[in-house]
This record gives sequence, C-alpha cells and structure tokens, in this order.
Amino acid sequence: MKTKHVADHIINWLNTYVEKSNLDGFVIGVSGGVDSALTSTLCANTGKPTLCLEMPIHQESNQVNRANRHTSWLTENFSNVRVKVLSLNALYDSFFQLDAAGNKNTNTPLSLANTRSRLRMTTLYYFASKERFLVAGTGNKVEDFGVGFYTKYGDGGVDVSPIADLMKSEVRELAAHLGVHDSIVHAAPTDGLWDDNRTDEDQLGATYDELEWAMEQQKNGKTTADFTGREKAIFSTYENHHKMNKHKMVPIPICVIPQQLK
Repeated sequence: MKTKHVADHIINWLNTYVEKSNLDGFVIGVSGGVDSALTSTLCANTGKPTLCLEMPIHQESNQVNRANRHTSWLTENFSNVRVKVLSLNALYDSFFQLDAAGNKNTNTPLSLANTRSRLRMTTLYYFASKERFLVAGTGNKVEDFGVGFYTKYGDGGVDVSPIADLMKSEVRELAAHLGVHDSIVHAAPTDGLWDDNRTDEDQLGATYDELEWAMEQQKNGKTTADFTGREKAIFSTYENHHKMNKHKMVPIPICVIPQQLK
C-alpha cells in the first residue's frame, strides 16, 4: 500500500465531502482501538473542527487508558481537535432497569451489548446536530463488508466511512504512519461492548488476518470445499458470519406495491 498517498487521498476526500455538505467538521467516537484512532487522526489532519467523544459504559480500564492516551496526543498535535469524556454508565443502567424482570433471557447479553453501541450512536448524533458536524464511522472493510461485525444502527449508523475500504492490516499500517501510539496499533481488537475483556477474535473465531484471507478467497470464487484443516475452518467461519449478517450490508428491504394495486 502506498501509505502516504492513501492517507492524503482519504484526508482530501473528507475535506471535499464536508465542504460539499455545507457542514463544519467531524465528530468521532474514540474507544481506544486502532480503527477509531486512525479515523480521528485522519479527520484531525483535515484541519476542520474535530470533536472526539469518549463514551465509556462500564469500560475495561485498559481501553479507557488507550483512549485517553490517543485523545491527549491529538489535542497536543492538532489545534482543531476537542475532546469530551461522557460517561454513559447512568444512562445505560437506567435502560437496563427498564426490563429488569426480563434480563435473564438468553438473548439479553447480546441485546445489551448492542444497546451500548446504539446509546453511543445517539450521543454522537446529538453532538453532530448541535455542532453541524458529520459523524465519521470507524468500521474497516472486513467488519463492514466481510463479516458484518458491527451493530445495526449503532456503530453502523454514520454519515461517512473514511476507512471502510481498508483491511485491518492496512488500518494498522496507516495508523502507524500517522503516528498513532504503538500500544493502540498493536492492541488486541475489541468492540468494548461487554462486561468482560473478550476480544473480537474471541467473538469471531478467527483473527482479522485470517478473515482477510477468507474474504479474498471468497472474492476469487473459492468455496469451503476447496480447503482442508484450519483453512477450511477459517473459511467456514467467515462464510457463516457473512451470511448471518448479510442483512446489515444490503439496503433495507422495501415492499414494492404492484402498479395495478395502486
């Protein structure tokens, strides 16, 4: 990858898009992961006002520490960056109590994890509307178009997706090029939506490097039958996630009324 040229291309694209939108800047949720670190750094490099929101919800301390380290680095290096730290613990806890009697349902942990993401999306759009900003998404190509590893109308609810055509390996490479701290670039990816320290790999059953490989194989027309052993398991894992989450990656189905019924 021509790293510098890719960075310049994304920064120019962001600048052009926000100017054509007649809006003033960007708001990004910063989690302590490399995707949000790269996205916020790219937005900062546009020179446009950039608001970074840290929105912990009973977050692991290592995630909070990485987010703080990154936003401190941004404000030290970019005068156009502001940071707000907004604990959403009370908001989440209040929501949790709305269905206290039903919280032992087996689907509840996943429902609550997705709720955390959707509360953050609502917060981002509150500030976007107030500040006349665009919400910049932090999803990469494997997450957004491969395995659908995001929350519908949560972290999937954005205005622009500056890194959605980059594989995770390319995200790391670009982040390192732009000066993102090594502890963030090389941290085990996690969505931070659970009450434990599970990683993305724990949830997906494969590393991002493995999923990138499977995504490329699918693009080349390969099927599970073409592989054996670990490769077969990885490809099958990728395919299962892709099929299960396809509804996130296609337009909302519309019931079209036949003309003769109108």
